[in-house]
Parts: sequence; structure tokens; C-alpha cells
Amino acid sequence: MIETNDISRPPQEWCEALAAIGAATASSTLSRMGIRNSHIFGPKAWTKGKAIAGPALTLQFMPKREDLYGADEYAEPEKQLHRHVLYHTQPGDIVVVDARGDMRSGIFGEMMMTFFQGRGGQGIVVDGCLRDTPNTKHLDLGLWINGVTPNFHTQTDLMPFGVNVPIACGGALVMPGDIIVADDDGAVVVPVKLTPELIKQASHHHEWEEFSKIKLLQGGDLRRYYPLSEAAWPEYQDWLRTNGRAVDPA
Repeated sequence: MIETNDISRPPQEWCEALAAIGAATASSTLSRMGIRNSHIFGPKAWTKGKAIAGPALTLQFMPKREDLYGADEYAEPEKQLHRHVLYHTQPGDIVVVDARGDMRSGIFGEMMMTFFQGRGGQGIVVDGCLRDTPNTKHLDLGLWINGVTPNFHTQTDLMPFGVNVPIACGGALVMPGDIIVADDDGAVVVPVKLTPELIKQASHHHEWEEFSKIKLLQGGDLRRYYPLSEAAWPEYQDWLRTNGRAVDPA
């Protein structure tokens, strides 16, 4: 019997805050915090308009070796680890797959994705492909992938190798339980221990940017308002007071 580990999940309010912050701000804020390589490079938004954040269930693929893994799609289903990562699904989870950038293997198809949504999963990130996409348009899942293929997951040169282990996806390290922030800009990995500070910094950044956008739309000087200059700080404080917001002491 195959046994795989579950993940530790962060507070839901952290995920909600990160979804509102978005991938671009999460990436730039992490860079200022010293994490330069948070973007999962390659997978693009297949379902436009989705903006999600949630803990990562991870699935690792390796080059297939036939003495270790057969080719039949339905042979010994319980040995197929791509099923086992989905068994751990809880509401809000995101599956992240190290598919080695392979463009011939469809990691999940209609039935697996239907099960995943039924368990409350909200998104899938794969540095590779999915299959059955004409039949999955009715599913309410966010998908970040490199492309699609008619092939099933082990039909060509890949085999699933590990569940909820550290993986490299699109050149980024993803630890099981890391928070994934994904929208039309792409997918970003947020280390759980950095999340409270990221939310604090990003929320401050978002608020002064909101003020700056107003001023720039009014024809304001880019040098004064982006980034917000010291000279413009009193204006920003007045704007906060006028709009009933807490004055920023920074």
C-alpha cells in the first residue's frame, strides 16, 4: 500500500490576503525581502481572469524507466502517484507539478481534474501539459500550464515519482505547503514563514500606489508620485485622512 504525506496548511486569511495582493506585487515584495526567484517560469494562465492563492500540494515526475513503471493508463491505478497527490486535496489547495517542462505528457485529464474540483481544489500549476481540455471547460479551476496534449501522463517519457516532496517547478523551488499566488501574470511561490511580513509590506505598497495612480491619472509628475517621493508624502497623508484611512507613519 502506498502512503504519502499530507501538508501543513496556512491560515485561510493569509491566502485571501495574498490573492488580493496578486502575483506581481508578491514577486516584487519577495525580491525586496531577498527572495529573487519566486516566479514559476513557463506556465501561463490558461483560464484567464482567475486570481487565487493557496497551499501547494506537490507532485514530482522523473524520466520514465520501464522496469519501474509500465505504460498502461489503467494498469494498477493505485500505483499511479498522480492520483495520490489528489487524495490529499482539501478546499483551497493548489496542485503544483514538476513535469520537467515536458510537452508530450498530459499530467491530469478530465476525470482527475473533476475529482480535484469535487474535493475543493482551486488550481493546478504544471510546467508541462494537461489533457482533455475540451472536456474540462465546465470546471471552475484555475489552470497555469505550458500547453495541452492528447497523451496521458505516462504515455511517453515521464513517470510520477514523489508526492508532497520539494520540487523544482518552472525553475522555482516549491516546498510542500508553500503558498502559491497565481493570476494572469503567472504563478509565484511564497514561503509560509515570510507570509505575514510580505502581507504587511505589500499592503503598505498597495495603498500608496493607489494614491499615486490617482495623481498620475490627473497628470502628476512621475518623478514625484512613482515611487512616492518624500515631497509628496504630506499629500498622501492628507488623502488617507480624507478617505477615512489610518495615517501611514512610515
